[in-house]
Amino acid sequence: MLKRNVSVAVTAALALSLAACGSSPASSAASSEAVSSEAVSSEAASSEATAAPAAGDFDVDQDITVISREDGSGTRGAFIELTGVEAKNDAGEKVDNTTEAAAIQSSTNGVLTAVSNDETAIGYISLGSLNNDVKAVTVEGVAPSADTVKDGTYTLARPFNIVTNGEAADPVAVDFIAYCMSTDGQALATEEGYIGDVGADYTSTQPAGKIVVGGSSSVSPLMEKLIEAYKTVNPNATLELQTTDSTTGVSGALDGTYTIGMASRELKDSEVEGGAKATVLAKDGIAVIVSNDNPTDNLTVDQIKGIYTGELTTWADVQ
Repeated sequence: MLKRNVSVAVTAALALSLAACGSSPASSAASSEAVSSEAVSSEAASSEATAAPAAGDFDVDQDITVISREDGSGTRGAFIELTGVEAKNDAGEKVDNTTEAAAIQSSTNGVLTAVSNDETAIGYISLGSLNNDVKAVTVEGVAPSADTVKDGTYTLARPFNIVTNGEAADPVAVDFIAYCMSTDGQALATEEGYIGDVGADYTSTQPAGKIVVGGSSSVSPLMEKLIEAYKTVNPNATLELQTTDSTTGVSGALDGTYTIGMASRELKDSEVEGGAKATVLAKDGIAVIVSNDNPTDNLTVDQIKGIYTGELTTWADVQ
């Protein structure tokens, strides 16, 4: 009985083998082609699945995460003025109406990081600090750029000021300011993405000594470049850069903490009355930024105001 079962099994195996060998080339090719096509389709589907999410994947019903700068920031001061977030109350006093729900960041880099890591976030930064980690929306259909700031079509723009207590007296400060306003200094500002002027002729007097420059975190990146360039022109001088905010920059210039202050806004009347003198170093735009995963491409000034005053709270409100 055992021999009979073994014999039957061998016979069946032989039959299957012959049947396989007898398959036509066309049949094998068709089978191979089907497998190949299936593999290609599978690969394409896999590639499509790993592609960046479509705009339709963004949930517009999500709450907007509002990111703002701290009190004292020149960027905040200029932003709330230009967008109407700051308004006069019944007593005629200017009031910052930024929503209490806003998450506060104390530096430009802080805003960049917060927005890049949150698809629901919105923030504002110096145009010169814009990078690929975030997306700048157009405002009233106009993209922020050096050209649109210069021609006035992009309306969220402000001056970068260097501030002194009256006329600068320190020889290094006088020479450095002259360099900043020279043809080379203004060309450097333009190269860095800001809006410089034509500039004046300049020859260094080569003064020796140390000065401290401090204030706005928006002006600081440009100031760092200017200090580096100036040191090659006048190696006798030592310049220390301290990054804080515009209000500290102005008060520091007035009380002697800084030889030169930096402010990314116009000076307040009270600061001018206190002796502060501003020199426009360059002009800069304020870029309104969102995450690269956010499909929003354009906002009106009224929409930006509504977001920052807390009247518009979801992304569906601005679509």
